[in-house]
Amino acid sequence: MKTKLAVDGGIPVRQTMLPYGRQWIDEDDITAVTAVLRSDWLTTGPNVPEFETAFAGFVGAREAVAVSNGTAALHAAMHALGIGPGDEVIVPVMTFAASANCVVYQGGTPVFADVQADTLLIDPDDVAAKITARTKAIVAVDYAGQPCDYERLHTLARQHGLKLVADACHAIGGAYREMPVGTLADLSTFSLHPVKHITTGEGGVITTHDDEMARRMRVFRNHGITTDHRQRAEQGAWFYEMVELGYNYRLTDFQCALGLSQLRKLPGWVARRQAIARTYDAAFAGLTAVAPLTTRPEVSHAYHLYVVRFDLSQLTVDRNTLFQALRAEGMGVNLHYIPVHLHPFYRQRLGTRPGLCPAAEAAYAEIMSLPIFPQMSDEDVQDVITAVSKIVTAYLN
Repeated sequence: MKTKLAVDGGIPVRQTMLPYGRQWIDEDDITAVTAVLRSDWLTTGPNVPEFETAFAGFVGAREAVAVSNGTAALHAAMHALGIGPGDEVIVPVMTFAASANCVVYQGGTPVFADVQADTLLIDPDDVAAKITARTKAIVAVDYAGQPCDYERLHTLARQHGLKLVADACHAIGGAYREMPVGTLADLSTFSLHPVKHITTGEGGVITTHDDEMARRMRVFRNHGITTDHRQRAEQGAWFYEMVELGYNYRLTDFQCALGLSQLRKLPGWVARRQAIARTYDAAFAGLTAVAPLTTRPEVSHAYHLYVVRFDLSQLTVDRNTLFQALRAEGMGVNLHYIPVHLHPFYRQRLGTRPGLCPAAEAAYAEIMSLPIFPQMSDEDVQDVITAVSKIVTAYLN
């Protein structure tokens, strides 16, 4: 006999909603921020370069540039590469809109590539088919926390004289063939939003081995001005020059203090995410209507998201009904993402339409992100498994 679902008036698995992701702030974090709030420098102070050095050291990059959010990181990367009107940048459609918007900010044109059906990572074959004389760069999105096929993408980039950008906002702490995320592309961008692995409230970072691109991004984040307030104070100087058009994309000192505190805990948090994912993998192996995304053997997956695909051919309902049923059970599931080329802005601006990226569009109808964050207890994890099993069983053909 099937259990009555909460959406139909049954008893939910949980009485309180379990979010798909959330920050973890402890007393060490609060102490670190409070110390800076009592200091002389709230912004453009010493905590910013300290955080940048620590972040670069964690990922193994020569340089890290801290900015106000992950979108600003992507924008700064496009600026550093000199993307402008007439330039094309290839971007996967299974991502947040910012991965494409950053190209538009610079006057360039995003060219949308499909993804591989098993991983939802950018498909190098589709990238190769969409390279033209106007292509200047490729943005590889490490979807859900799994690094892309960087060997093939680097080969394409070298063959065509392109730059490679890793949108690694999901993937800090991951690795590709034992090379850490943050060192896998010409520029790697990160988000420090509260649902990501570590947070500064809002924040972003770009890592690179290129000193000149790092310099350009630091000027860009500071209105296009070559020095900041602290540097002028140290020099006893007032004079400054704006040498190019930039933005106010600075990250504050108290945010960087929070980032430093969070960074120390990141390895343990990534390990916990991976342990939760292994538990999910084992539990869902017996549910043929639920399929986790494939993880390639050459990667260490950082699991910002745990995404499953529902085989709708085995079920009597669509994905939206499954979504509402899981929410009713107290599961704060989410959806990542509506393919970017289907958003009205790009349909109107570029004339994109359904059918352009069939693998991503097919996945969009079937995917869902389940709760995964390091503060989840084993009981929380079991609640998710129970709820998914309950709903899939109720809706089986």
